[in-house]
Amino acid sequence: MSHQSNSAKSYFFSGVGGSGMLPLALILRGKGATVAGSDRSLDQGRLGAKFDYLKAQGIELFPQDGSGLTGADQILVRSAAVEDTVGDVVAAKRLGARDMKRPELLAELFNAAPARIGVAGTSGKSTTTAMIAWILHRAGRDPTVMNGAVMKNFVTPDALFASALVGKGDAFVAEVDESDGSIARYRPTVAVVNNIALDHKSMDELRALFSGFVNKAEIAVLNLDNEETAALLLKTKVRTRTYSLRSGLADLHCSAIRLAPDGVSFDVLEKDAPATASVELAVPGEHNVSNALAALSAARAYGLSLKEAAEALKGFSGTKRRLEVAGTAGGVTVIDDFAHNPDKIAATLAALHAFPGRLLIMFQPHGFGPLKLMRQEFIDTFAQHMADDDVLIMPDPVYFGGTVDRSVASEDIVRGVRAHGRQALAFAERGACGDKLIELAEPGDRIVVMGARDDTLSTFAAELVERLQR
Repeated sequence: MSHQSNSAKSYFFSGVGGSGMLPLALILRGKGATVAGSDRSLDQGRLGAKFDYLKAQGIELFPQDGSGLTGADQILVRSAAVEDTVGDVVAAKRLGARDMKRPELLAELFNAAPARIGVAGTSGKSTTTAMIAWILHRAGRDPTVMNGAVMKNFVTPDALFASALVGKGDAFVAEVDESDGSIARYRPTVAVVNNIALDHKSMDELRALFSGFVNKAEIAVLNLDNEETAALLLKTKVRTRTYSLRSGLADLHCSAIRLAPDGVSFDVLEKDAPATASVELAVPGEHNVSNALAALSAARAYGLSLKEAAEALKGFSGTKRRLEVAGTAGGVTVIDDFAHNPDKIAATLAALHAFPGRLLIMFQPHGFGPLKLMRQEFIDTFAQHMADDDVLIMPDPVYFGGTVDRSVASEDIVRGVRAHGRQALAFAERGACGDKLIELAEPGDRIVVMGARDDTLSTFAAELVERLQR
C-alpha cells in the first residue's frame, strides 16, 4: 500500500456496473476518493438506472475504450471479465498507471480496517453478509460493508443499488470469494465459513483455500452441519465459534424451527449459557436459519450479546434476487432467484417444496464452463429435488463475449434430467422459454427464474408477471 490515503487517490473502474465492482466504487467514493469508470453494458445501452445512480454519486462514466484514463496517477481497477485487450487496460499500460484486479483492492481496504469480518463459503455468503450488516447497523456500530448483492434493508429512493455501506465504525464486513483464489489475500479478525461444496475449483483446492483463510483469523465461525466445514475444525489452530441447526455440540444451535411461505422463526440456544433468544426472519427456508446462525455467531465474536444480536436481526428483509417474489398474477407467483450452482439450486427447491404448488423452473446457466465442469451435478440436483409435476425449462447459457468451449449445452442437462423421469425442455432463446412458461402456468403454480451474472433476469421475471396479469 502506498503512503497516500485512499481518499487522496484517483480510481478508474473498468466494469463498474458489476456486482462486485459497484459496491467497491461506492465505498471509495464514500471515503472521498475520486472515482470514474466504464462498462460494456453502458456502451450497449443496457441497465440505465444503475449508471444514473453511479453518476448521482459523483462517479464520472466513460466509454470502455480507454478515453477515461488520462494519467499515470490513476489506478485502474478491473473485474475478472475485463480482458487485457480492452481499451482501458491498453490505455493504463501505455500511461504506466497501476493495474489492479478487483479482489486485490478489496483485500487492501479490508485488511486496513480495525475489525475485519470476512464471510466465505460456496453458498449463503451474500445473505449472511447482509444479515451481519443489518445486525451491526441496528446495534449502532455503523459498519462498512461490501456485498455482492443488493441489501434490501438499505435500499432507499436515493440508493437503489445498496450493495455497499460506508460507515464510520471500526468494522469492515465483506463477502469473500474463493472462486478466483483471491480469498488468500484476506486477513480477517473473524472468518465465517458457511459451507464448502463444488463450484468453481476442485475439492482439494477449496480445502486448502478455506483452511488458509480461517487460520489467519483470530476467531473462525464454522458450520457443523456441513461436513467439509466441520472438518476444518480439526485443522484450525485459532479460536472457533461453531453453529448448527440441530446439534447441541455447537456453540449456537436452534430449536423449534417454524417455517412459513414468506419467512421462518426459531429459538437460538447458546451452549453453556442460560441465555436464549427468539428470531423472526422475513426470508423463507431452513437455509436462511443456517445463514442467521452464522451471522449471530459473527456478531457474538465481534462482541455483541446474543440478545442484542437476535433483537437486531428482526426486520431483516433479505437481498435482491434471493427467493425474491417478483409478483403474483392470475394465481401464479413469480420468484426471482440467484441460484446457479447445484448447492444453491438444491436449497432453493427445498425451501419452495416446503409448501404446496407446482414449480415451473427456468434455469439460465451463467456460462458454458460451469455446465461442462458440473454437468452431472446439475443433472443429479434437478432429478433429486424436482417433484413429479415440476417442469424445468432451460435456455442456452448467458454469453457476453470472449472465447468459449460450447461442448456441453443446456440440451445435455435437460436430456439427463429427462432420463431420470423428470419433465424438462430446452430452447435456444430465453424468449421462447418465457412463452412456454406462460403457456404452462396455471393458478397455484410458482414460476422460478434462476440464474446469475445477468441483471436482465429480474426484468424477465417482471415481464412474466405483466404477461400473467393480461
